[in-house]
Amino acid sequence: MKGNMTQAMINPQMILLAREARGMSQSDLAERLNSYKASVSRLEHGDGPVDESTLIALAEATHYPPHFFMQKGEILPVNLSYRKRKQVPAKLLTPIEAQMNIIRNHVQLIINGIGSADTTLPVFEVTEKHTPEQIANLVRKSWRVPAGPIENLSRLLEDKGILISSFDFGTDRVDSRSMLTDDNQPIIFLNRNLLGDRQRFSLAFELGHLIMHTYCTVAHDRDINHEANLFAAEFLMPAKDILPDYKDGITLSLLGELKRKWKVSMISLLYRADDLGLLTPNQKRYLVQQFNDQKIRRREPPQLDVPKENPQRIRQLITELMQKARLNIFQLCTLLAIEHDDYIAYYG
Repeated sequence: MKGNMTQAMINPQMILLAREARGMSQSDLAERLNSYKASVSRLEHGDGPVDESTLIALAEATHYPPHFFMQKGEILPVNLSYRKRKQVPAKLLTPIEAQMNIIRNHVQLIINGIGSADTTLPVFEVTEKHTPEQIANLVRKSWRVPAGPIENLSRLLEDKGILISSFDFGTDRVDSRSMLTDDNQPIIFLNRNLLGDRQRFSLAFELGHLIMHTYCTVAHDRDINHEANLFAAEFLMPAKDILPDYKDGITLSLLGELKRKWKVSMISLLYRADDLGLLTPNQKRYLVQQFNDQKIRRREPPQLDVPKENPQRIRQLITELMQKARLNIFQLCTLLAIEHDDYIAYYG
């Protein structure tokens, strides 16, 4: 009877989530369970028996506590594109997405525990009258963002109720992703290993996705990544504000100076000038060649690095919950159904 009760309480989706979060294939998990791939497949489809010994074995194999597998909920499917390199194998993407789902469930639980979070997120649909660039300016206006560079983008987004989760994606080929909780709380997931300039552009890119694509139906032939890039460029470097900075011509040294001011990469500033029609094809080609000759195309000079921003709001919400429920760190980990080392990796 006890084994049947255990089986009834297990959520097969959590078995799949735990396996994928650890970057394991079904064969990998089967080996750790001293079982077969087909048996793991049945477990993940809810077709196999899950008695207490199997539950303990799953917990040991995946390094999640037994009650992790008893959580309710489903894995959120991918509905928007990552900001990533063009060619990224699924074996890199799958664990990232699984960990995002785990954190998404945590955020839902934390907010439910302390009350709703205030989110001020304008929603615009891209049309002929509302281009991504126009929408970026409308958002800046509605949020009363001063002209010129945004001093701290993370703080701005968090002040508007957008949560930012920064953790190690385990690869430099994926920058960011955005998702919603069941209560439509937006979360931007950011690769902790990004340089400061790339971090800021990724945040603006995901903000564009949230505002333009997440809450409305998007035609399949739309290039939403291109739209998000256009939004991000205008949001971080408004044309009317940055044009005077280019008035004396564009050189590599100028791009370095402007990087300090606008807190975006030199190459982004180069492409921005090109988008604004300030470069001939030959001028652009010459400047790009200079990047290549000086070997700063992929890694710009460290002395020009933009300081990383440090999102705080999720940690603040966790602290609020711990104080309200009078939890210590180990009780909190039990509530979140993770081990202490995972807590440090995600929120430490």
